[in-house]
Amino acid sequence: MQIHLSFDDIMMMEKQKRVHFVNSLGGFKSVALVGTVDAVGNENLSIFSSVFHIGANPPLIGLIFRQSPPERDTLNNILSTGFYTINHINEKIYEQAHQTSARYDAAVSEFEASGLTVEYKGNFFAPFVAESRLQMGVIFKEKIDLNINNTTLIIGEITAVYLPSDCLLEDGFIDLEKANTITCSGLDSYHKTVQLDRLSYAKPDQQLASILKSEES
Repeated sequence: MQIHLSFDDIMMMEKQKRVHFVNSLGGFKSVALVGTVDAVGNENLSIFSSVFHIGANPPLIGLIFRQSPPERDTLNNILSTGFYTINHINEKIYEQAHQTSARYDAAVSEFEASGLTVEYKGNFFAPFVAESRLQMGVIFKEKIDLNINNTTLIIGEITAVYLPSDCLLEDGFIDLEKANTITCSGLDSYHKTVQLDRLSYAKPDQQLASILKSEES
């Protein structure tokens, strides 16, 4: 039996039910912790399930921010300092990562509140999450306001990446399962992944080949 829901059906749902429903429709998503610090040294950490690839040349990554209020400390810090970090979440820290979604005052460090460890690397201004196995230092490049629902797209340039050496393959592919990176669905469901295969570049009239099998042979 299949259920059919129209636009009107969706809009008539109770608010929280609609939020869960629509957030689940997009399928599994990347989930990460975004670390920032303001001009006076207040450190902020927040979980995001709206991190996505923008381009590889230069390396760009996107984040979506919902409308304010409530005040968005992460967004304010990015716009005022220009620096932020994106840190993959693994099985050992997903509960602490989820806790950062609570609405703390700007003077309260989510690092301290969640029990995660602040880590500064080199001269990069924003803090990394020490427990994360894949970390990115990002510099703010562009802000785009989306009038359709009053959200904001932030585009940043990846200037530093830290990851275990055994997770980086020779062709540049990152083995996220070896890095223990998890994924999410909806607003509160966290998942491990199982790789099915890597497939060759698709071309017309050419049969696909398994990259994994060719590496094993």
